[in-house]
Amino acid sequence: MSSGAFDPGDILLSETAVGQDILLLITGGVRHIGAASTAYPGGNGVSAATSAVPGHKEHTISESVAIRVAEALNRTVTVVMGIHYDDLSKEQIAQVVEIVERKVEQYLADKL
Repeated sequence: MSSGAFDPGDILLSETAVGQDILLLITGGVRHIGAASTAYPGGNGVSAATSAVPGHKEHTISESVAIRVAEALNRTVTVVMGIHYDDLSKEQIAQVVEIVERKVEQYLADKL
């Protein structure tokens, strides 16, 4: 298990194929399950459902990532996210969000 000290280099995005569906795991710092979001294409575009563990904030990112990937790949996508660092500043939180966004962009660039 990683420590709670801020280390933006330890944020990881990994993929598991589940039939035609995709499971993305995004973790960093003290890894855990903070939120899970599933997005799926339907008649009216992409819909999503999110479940968050009380006291965790990952749902603020996981749902948008799930929707973005589901739209791009036209597949059902579940994003499980758990990133924890102790005592982050607002700037460090913004840096975490930026790193996750870059990793998602790279993931999609590799898939398309």
